[in-house]
Amino acid sequence: MPIWDRLDRELVRRALSAGPEPATLAAGRRAAVAALLADGENGVELCLIRRAERASDPWSGHMALPGGHLDPGDADLLAAAVRETREELGVELDRDSQLLGRLRDFQPVKTLDLSVTPFIFGIGRRPAVSPNPEVDLALWIPVAELASGTTRFEHELSLGGQALRFPAFRVGQHVVWGLTYRVVDELLRQIERTGQDLSR
Repeated sequence: MPIWDRLDRELVRRALSAGPEPATLAAGRRAAVAALLADGENGVELCLIRRAERASDPWSGHMALPGGHLDPGDADLLAAAVRETREELGVELDRDSQLLGRLRDFQPVKTLDLSVTPFIFGIGRRPAVSPNPEVDLALWIPVAELASGTTRFEHELSLGGQALRFPAFRVGQHVVWGLTYRVVDELLRQIERTGQDLSR
C-alpha cells in the first residue's frame, strides 16, 4: 500500500521514535504546534491554517500549523498544543485523536529567543473545524501532494531591502514557508525514510 493512502499510525510512531530523543532547545519563550494527520477523501491529509491579519501577530496572514505560546495555566507544551488547537479550530485533540509523537524543537529564523515544539496527532476521520477569529481558514491538504515534490518551489521575499529565497510549498493560492515548511518537510522525510526502511 502506498505510504500516504491511509494513515498508518504505527509507521508514524516508529518514524518519530527512531533515532535519539528529540532535542529540546533552551529559549526564553516556548510554544507548541499540532500537526493533525487524518484519513480523508484523498488519502492522508494534514491540517494547515491561515492566520488572520492582525498587527500584533508577527506571523499575521501566514500559513501555519495550529498552536501558540505556552501559557502559565498549561501543564506542559503538549497541553499548550491541545489547548491552542481547541481554541483555534474547535478540535478536541485529547478526546478525538491519538498522540503519535513529536519532532525536535524548531526556532524561527527571526526570533531566536523562541522555541517551537511540534506534536503529531492521528485522527481517524477528518474532523469538522470551527476556526476562531485568529484563523482566516483551515485547509486539509493531501500529504501525497506535499510529498510528491510537485508543490515545492523557491519563495522570494524582500526583507530589509534584500531579495531572499526560501524553500516552500505552494498549496493552491497559498504559500507554506518558514518554520511551518521546515516542520512539515522534516515530518514527511522521517515518515518516508522509515517506510522505505521497513519495505526493504
